[in-house]
Amino acid sequence: MLLTKRTAHLHHHPGQISFPGGRVEENDSSPVDTALRETEEEIGLYSRQVELLCALPDYFTGTGFRITPVVGLVHPPFELKLDAFEVAEAFEVPLSHFLDPANHQRHSMVHEGRLRYYHAMPYKGYYIWGATAGILMSLYRTLCGDAAMPVRDEG
Repeated sequence: MLLTKRTAHLHHHPGQISFPGGRVEENDSSPVDTALRETEEEIGLYSRQVELLCALPDYFTGTGFRITPVVGLVHPPFELKLDAFEVAEAFEVPLSHFLDPANHQRHSMVHEGRLRYYHAMPYKGYYIWGATAGILMSLYRTLCGDAAMPVRDEG
């Protein structure tokens, strides 16, 4: 799985782990168009290098955003060219890590006076949580079925 670490100076979600992607623009004809355009802008991966597989169900964040996750395969070789303003780092995590329930955590925190729960799937020195981990859980459920959903509460 190809993930990015956002730069520390960004106003929204600085330093967090995310997928390439972003807001729909007027010229985007679909969520797939948006995903491919944003991926090229952020990490220099061209749409011709991506074999589209599917879109996962929309993911709704606790802060009111709707995300349409688009899943594709990237066939090597490829060379990334990171947008230094937005992306501090790009890295890969084996899909098997996210498909192993032993790596699924559930945490809670109080945000704006409300108790909120979120998923986390740490990998080596990376703390993958929030919307990114929620989308990975959606992928897990899609690939493994709803019956395979044990989550370890960590907080």
